[in-house]
Amino acid sequence: MLNSILLLAAFLTLALTCSLANSLRFELKSGHSKCITEDIKSNAMSVGKYSIVNPNEGYPIPDTHKITVKVSSPYGNSYHNGDQVDSGDFAFTAAEDGDYTACFWIPDSRAGVSIVTIEFDWRTGVAAKDWSKVAKKGQVEVMEFELKKLYDTVASIHEEMFYLREREEEMQNLNKATNSKMFTFGFLSIVVCLSVAGMQLWHLKTFFERKKLL
Repeated sequence: MLNSILLLAAFLTLALTCSLANSLRFELKSGHSKCITEDIKSNAMSVGKYSIVNPNEGYPIPDTHKITVKVSSPYGNSYHNGDQVDSGDFAFTAAEDGDYTACFWIPDSRAGVSIVTIEFDWRTGVAAKDWSKVAKKGQVEVMEFELKKLYDTVASIHEEMFYLREREEEMQNLNKATNSKMFTFGFLSIVVCLSVAGMQLWHLKTFFERKKLL
């Protein structure tokens, strides 16, 4: 019984660990930009939320602190655009594998250099699901709720393993193709070198025969 409880606790710890979000706070100067990338596999859900920390609590955020935000895919497809905003959110399902980028930018301020503090929360995969909406009072027991989280976490790990296996096969195929091309290039180089050496010997022999040195 004790072993079962410990095993269940370990699984729940794994589920909570895998559900960590990419949440951070950073500073950005006017006239500068900052981009954050997230490796997302295709068909995975991704949600994000950003907001400017108000430097003057109780007062509106000044226009000099407004930012421009763009979220794009590895192939340049735009998923979110925010122009001169102080907060926003986005949600999408990835159409392709690779590094997705969220870029923040502040135009030059005529009133001087502005430093803006931005809070950014970006969640993908299992962490992107709003579990607080799934677990409603009186509908789902606590253990059933945790098991559902665990099931989705295991399914996500399973998909990640297949994704890594496909990437490994792609790298192996690339290595084989590179080795084949290098072998062909080396062989052609040897043939060219031998041909040039043969032509040089033939030229020298002809030259010496013409000069009656041989």
